[in-house]
Amino acid sequence: MKAMILNSYGEKAVFEKTEIAQPAVKAGHVVLKVSATSINTVDTMIKTMGEALGGLSPALPALLGMDFAGTITEVGESVENYKVGDEIYGCAGGLADLPGALAEYMLADANLIALKPKTLSMREAAALPLVGITAYEALQRAQISAGKKVLVHGGSGGVGHLAVQLANYFGSDVYSTGGGNKQTSLIEKLGATAIDYKKEKVADYVEKHTGSTGFDIIFDTVGGENLLNSFEAAALNGQVATTTTMLSLDLLPAHMKGLSLHVVFMLIPMLHNAKREEHGAILAELAKIVEAGSLTPVLDENRYAFEQVGDAYARLTSGQGMGKVVVEI
Repeated sequence: MKAMILNSYGEKAVFEKTEIAQPAVKAGHVVLKVSATSINTVDTMIKTMGEALGGLSPALPALLGMDFAGTITEVGESVENYKVGDEIYGCAGGLADLPGALAEYMLADANLIALKPKTLSMREAAALPLVGITAYEALQRAQISAGKKVLVHGGSGGVGHLAVQLANYFGSDVYSTGGGNKQTSLIEKLGATAIDYKKEKVADYVEKHTGSTGFDIIFDTVGGENLLNSFEAAALNGQVATTTTMLSLDLLPAHMKGLSLHVVFMLIPMLHNAKREEHGAILAELAKIVEAGSLTPVLDENRYAFEQVGDAYARLTSGQGMGKVVVEI
């Protein structure tokens, strides 16, 4: 089968089209014909940093691509909920020893997939898994419920734009930060009250929207030092979830407010083969929410063919796009 392979890691590394063996089905897994795969920030980090990321990066030559949508062609022993011809989506490869989706066919653990939302195209469905699972897990761990005031930092981003919609679905009062008219316009369109962090200080928007009591839940998809803004914006005994904590940070502000901090690392089930069925269950739930009309992925305006994988990676790293970057295979 055709595949786009990395023979080296680094900023100048290029994807090379080559022929590799088609995967054989095995127990607990399915083989699928890949229709589309989306690019995530972690994919670009693996491509650029390689071995520096430790156990995250596959051995060279590397077959990347975590997210996918496609059609099952073979079903392994002990797989009971899927059959040949089913249209599925998931996040199941391109990491450690799991071969990825940048190929015509892919082997996927049946616990890491779900039936594709019927209302989405393959291209749209491929944009959902990693960011959708991340947003869902973060909000659940932060005890999302109706009536709570929720602040999403980075609501126009890959994870953030789904978190805004999911928080609305769960009945919360949703606010989100963005920078500039393009981002804030998308945030408003997704159903949140937009806050332009370039124009408003934390204390000002906390007073404006919460009467200075703070937000019940904050999902910080920006992370890093922005966590200090999250601590400042949180209510006493509030919940803060984040996807980015790879830094040293003074936690005194969180301590003084009695905050709960949830670090979301979506790749754990894939890396450690632990509780993978939970990802499959979340994907099934996300499909229901999509089909109910309450969740829609935003895709970048540019379309990329199989041979344009390098351009797709460059698009995401450029920061010039809006929405998920997807490669069609």
